[in-house]
Amino acid sequence: MRFNHMELTFARGTLDDVTRAEIDRFYGAIFGWTGSDVDVVGQKAHYLRVDDEQFILLAESGKPMSSPGYDHLGLLQDTRAEVDRLLDECKRFQAQDDRVLIKEYEDLVTDNLVVHAFYVKYLLPIYFDVQVIERRSAA
Repeated sequence: MRFNHMELTFARGTLDDVTRAEIDRFYGAIFGWTGSDVDVVGQKAHYLRVDDEQFILLAESGKPMSSPGYDHLGLLQDTRAEVDRLLDECKRFQAQDDRVLIKEYEDLVTDNLVVHAFYVKYLLPIYFDVQVIERRSAA
């Protein structure tokens, strides 16, 4: 099973041209996602394309999403090096724009797995949990 899409809602009037361009710049640079405007049920929305089958839809609503905690979507990477590279890129972006929020975690070690991860949030109402799940060698 894979996710197909996720819709995130914003207060009316806040998903303007400048905000959409900033969202595209960050998520394009960090994750390679591409953004475009789309019409969805008579409303101008913004489409963040992850790949041919996965996307995040951004739309305005009279009842926008609120996520004051660490609500997140997990983004599984293939290697620890890839997680570390993405963290470094997020930190470089953060040095230029303090709206980038990063939460670093110690590795989570269980019996036979290690989760190496960090959270990042930028202009969207949720965090993204960027992680790799590694198998531990039997001792």
